Amino acid sequence: MTTRRSLLSATPALGLSLMMFTGLASAQAAKEVTFAHQDMLVPLRTVMESGELEKATGYKINWRMFGGGGDVIKAMASGGVQIGEAGSSPFTAAASQGQDLKLFWILDDIGDAEALIARNGSGINSIKDLVGKKVATPFVSTAHYQLMVGMKLEGVDSKKVNVMNLRPPEIAAAWERGDIDAAFIWDPILSKIKGNGKAIASSASIGQKGYPTFDGLVVDAKWAVQNEGFMVALVKALIKADEAYRANKAQWTADSPQVKAVAKWTKANPADVPAAMALYKFPTAQEQISATWLGGGAAKAMTNTAVFLKEQGRIQEVKPNYSAFVTDVYVKKAMQ
Repeated sequence: MTTRRSLLSATPALGLSLMMFTGLASAQAAKEVTFAHQDMLVPLRTVMESGELEKATGYKINWRMFGGGGDVIKAMASGGVQIGEAGSSPFTAAASQGQDLKLFWILDDIGDAEALIARNGSGINSIKDLVGKKVATPFVSTAHYQLMVGMKLEGVDSKKVNVMNLRPPEIAAAWERGDIDAAFIWDPILSKIKGNGKAIASSASIGQKGYPTFDGLVVDAKWAVQNEGFMVALVKALIKADEAYRANKAQWTADSPQVKAVAKWTKANPADVPAAMALYKFPTAQEQISATWLGGGAAKAMTNTAVFLKEQGRIQEVKPNYSAFVTDVYVKKAMQ
């Protein structure tokens, strides 16, 4: 019987060619990454649109859009996604369950970019008025976390509120049909439902009481080590994109190429993008590695989040130290 081993031995030239081809194919396969993104309105979308990261690294990047951080985390657990965008709540849940991920970039400080909107005529004027109402939010998201924290802080029994698990597009459809009374959500859906509702609370107002939230970029820990060059190039592109936004915010108008790129990748209305982006805070590279974020603050926020998630029965245990799931190494290398 002729095996692959005997074939290579019997025909050295052919064997060498096959080995070279196999090695080349493996190298090419290795230079590919699947990046799970969501619909947050952030400068990273301009990097996605420009193709600059692909040009700089030679990697094939599969950009895949997901409806929420929980879905991103599941895809990463299955091995189908190497890098993903996830809010602090779903990432904390994943870390608490032992998923081998690293937070390496704070995509945004959510601030006022997520809010609880009550439908006009619903009779909801405060969080206390949610009792007996239908409130939608994507479960295990930062918005869901803030909703539950907000109710706890106001002494509202969450069991007396019909909290519904809907993804952003489903919330938009349910709101249009009049099926829900309120929603805790982010843009672009936030802008769509604000026209027929009013803000009752935001991630900023709740975060100021000791429960801040953020969106971050997380990576499979082993993949990151094996692809350090790509990781550093990605962070350099992120630094450049965020700096471009901060320095020229007034130029990011509805008809600008930057805003059109953000709208394209998030399915947002370009007219809504400038005001919506202004609700986020995008930390500088120096702020990223400071004690506020990757230098300690993110891990602390994750600990507080984990304690709450355990109280809610969402996770089984709180890790003694979440800093093991946070790294500033790629930002520091990108700054050199």
